[in-house]
Amino acid sequence: MSSSAATSPRATPGPGRPKDLAKRAAILDAAARMFTQHGFEGASMDQIAAEAGVSKLTVYSHFGDKEALFGEAVRVVCASLMPDDLFVPDTGAPLRLQLTGIARAFFAMITSDEALATHRMMMSPGGDERVRQMFWQAGPERTQRAFAAFLDARAAQGELELPDVPRAARQFFALLKGDLHTRMACGLCDRPEEAAVEAHLEATVDMFLRAYARNVPAAR
Repeated sequence: MSSSAATSPRATPGPGRPKDLAKRAAILDAAARMFTQHGFEGASMDQIAAEAGVSKLTVYSHFGDKEALFGEAVRVVCASLMPDDLFVPDTGAPLRLQLTGIARAFFAMITSDEALATHRMMMSPGGDERVRQMFWQAGPERTQRAFAAFLDARAAQGELELPDVPRAARQFFALLKGDLHTRMACGLCDRPEEAAVEAHLEATVDMFLRAYARNVPAAR
């Protein structure tokens, strides 16, 4: 949004704003479904508008173009599954507990049917590099930045020793994915039982803490 739009009287909340916000939410929900089902190239703005129950003009007035709509849909879905408050450091809570909560949310997100379908779409040959870049910035990059800020804050409390915070953040998520995410994305296995998932999360957090923790009690 431009600064002029932000200061314009027309941007002031009024009777029409809740309806506009509802339309925006409906468009994003429809876009997420259509992009997941048909891929970026296969999903059309006409389809998304029809699915959302709005005109195509309304879709364009909210998001400008298909690329912007895709990026925002990815961002909103990721934020709903891994909200910002998940990364707020709680110095009153054990570090292990917070790391496990983040790990659980991340693993649930990347192994959802929608996320796996999107991953396959991103990896398909001949895909648009711009779309991949938008996906990266709206999804994985946002998550890594938020987690890196969390790690930095816990390190400032003396709980972690991190020579390279962004690298440590990337390592944590790579450990969580492991080979399981790749096999699921390739359709070679189903999501494991809850007990197996929890064991994987605990093992990942243990390994991360063994590498970077300062005087953190071991798991029971």
